[in-house]
Amino acid sequence: MTTELNPNAAEPAKRKPSKRKRALFILVAVVIAAGIGWGLWYFLVGRWHEGTDDAYVQGNVVSITSQVAGTVVSIGADDGMKVQAGQVLVQLDPNDASVAYGQAVANLANTVRQVRGLYSTVESGRADIAAEQVNVQKARADVQRRSGLVATGAVSAEELAHAREALSAAEAALSSSRGELSRSSALVDSTTLSDQPQVQAAAGQLRLAYLNLQRAAIIAPVSGYVAKRSVQLGQRVQPGTPLMTVIPLEQVWVDANFKETQLGRMRLGQPVELTSDLYGSDVTYKGRLVSLGLGTGAAFSLLPAQNASGNWIKIVQRVPVRIELDPKQLAEHPLRLGMSMSTDVTIRDQSGPVLPAAVPAKPVLSTQVFAQQLRDADAVIARIIRDNLPNPRHG
Repeated sequence: MTTELNPNAAEPAKRKPSKRKRALFILVAVVIAAGIGWGLWYFLVGRWHEGTDDAYVQGNVVSITSQVAGTVVSIGADDGMKVQAGQVLVQLDPNDASVAYGQAVANLANTVRQVRGLYSTVESGRADIAAEQVNVQKARADVQRRSGLVATGAVSAEELAHAREALSAAEAALSSSRGELSRSSALVDSTTLSDQPQVQAAAGQLRLAYLNLQRAAIIAPVSGYVAKRSVQLGQRVQPGTPLMTVIPLEQVWVDANFKETQLGRMRLGQPVELTSDLYGSDVTYKGRLVSLGLGTGAAFSLLPAQNASGNWIKIVQRVPVRIELDPKQLAEHPLRLGMSMSTDVTIRDQSGPVLPAAVPAKPVLSTQVFAQQLRDADAVIARIIRDNLPNPRHG
């Protein structure tokens, strides 16, 4: 009996190893290509970028407080509303301040008139001295004439004595008048009526009363949006009581908390790309690095870490980095405080400093809305002085 061999029986066994090798070769090629691609990406792009998603929107939170005590009679803005600098946010009852202001106005007017009297007293004193000098000269001449006539008997010694007494009285009156003039002049010398000390004191009282009356209307120091309103109608507030806050959203920035190992090549002025969780990848913000933190978050925390204790564990610290955003993009796509951001810093440019070398040329944040109140008070004072000063030579 003969056994027939099937020449095709071993063919499947031969093909299986070749497929495995081909699949393994493809896998290795893909891994190698991916490794080469990643290496090229890292050396050409990746090593010039540092990123983190531990970043949040921050901004100026302008606290609105009262400068005077009073009862709230009106509230001009609520949470989320837009307000302009100088707009009245809270109105306090102005009656007490209005009464004090009226008293200060009357006091200044009365003081101006009294000081005008001082100037008149000085002028009158000078006239009195001139008259006393005439009396002294007359009495002295009488004494001289009578002294020559006593020897001839034409004038008695008693009459000469009376003439000498009259001269002494005239000289004493002249001395008294000079003293009175000196005392009166001390109150007005080297001054005009408007800068005389008594007038200045009364003007200061009026200025304070005017400011207190104006401060009954609590105004917004900057333009922005109202948040955290806590004031209520009828509430009795004291100076410094927090009423609400105003947030200028066009001035927000991002604080990104980078690991300390990422800060080695970061420099001020480097460009940053950011995305927010609010808008996602549809909106990419352009910013620049403006500040590298001067301490880690742990160093400035409420309870700093005690690294000298026996339970110390080394961990990588994070340092806050401030990123300035483009105002135009903020106007188109506004952000809110505390929102999460993802940041990507391009560190290729190493020309910038790590710390700023120059001091700020102007205030970081300021307001001029209160300066107008003082200028208005000065205008009121000048008007009252002018109205109570008919003689312009004392102006």
